[in-house]
Amino acid sequence: MAEVLKLRPEAPEGPVLSELRNGILVITLSNPPANVLSMEAMGILQAELDRARDDRSVRVVVIAAAGKLFCAGHDLKQMTAHRADADKGRAYFEETFAACSRLMQSIVNLPKPVIAAVDGIATAAGCQLVACCDLAIATDRATFGVNGIDVGLFCTTPSVALSRNISRKQAMEMLLTGEMIDAKTARDYGLVNRVVPPEYLNQIVNKYAETIAAKSPAAVRMGKKGFYEQAGLGLAEAYDAASRIMIDNMLAHDAEEGIAAFIGKRKPQWTGE
Repeated sequence: MAEVLKLRPEAPEGPVLSELRNGILVITLSNPPANVLSMEAMGILQAELDRARDDRSVRVVVIAAAGKLFCAGHDLKQMTAHRADADKGRAYFEETFAACSRLMQSIVNLPKPVIAAVDGIATAAGCQLVACCDLAIATDRATFGVNGIDVGLFCTTPSVALSRNISRKQAMEMLLTGEMIDAKTARDYGLVNRVVPPEYLNQIVNKYAETIAAKSPAAVRMGKKGFYEQAGLGLAEAYDAASRIMIDNMLAHDAEEGIAAFIGKRKPQWTGE
């Protein structure tokens, strides 16, 4: 049995840690208690995703967290300090939200699947982070919210990812009330895939990651790109786009090898091409 990845280090060092093992890159938010998305943390996260994009040894990315919270969103203390700037913080706020938007889009556009492993609170941009991931596994004590409204700040940027995961009525309820939802509700809404006891989080996430890592990298790469492309199109345009990707996929070496292996009743040897 493959070794289960340890997602929550005992003694974290720095706001973000990473470990690559057997094709699975685990990126851990490690700035407890809140694991805020400070500019430093977002910069490191972005750099890790950029490296993973071009690293053929990375098949799957897992985003996890240390401590009792998954992520409480942006560093409000850091942002508030810039209200003393000559422009009352406008330039810094623009820089912060531009960095966050780039980060969230990088997760969606990454040619490798990204899995969120959530144990604890994920709120505001932390909830946005979960919503941007391709899959999300949560413990039964995890909670989710977009509660900026409680401090006079509507979570407009988190609403982009949230509204692409759950219905508009459910999203607006969360955004307008600021109320947290439990893990079961998050699963019912479609924000997370599975809810598990805390002691099984590592095992379940690792099982998902290993299963995906064993698939054709070429098929996964093309499939993820195609999934998000067609999701924003009308029906006819979606089928046209999906058909083009299916043709490219059929012409790829991995598809030729996979089909030949299926017919020959043997295990395929993926090249990622």
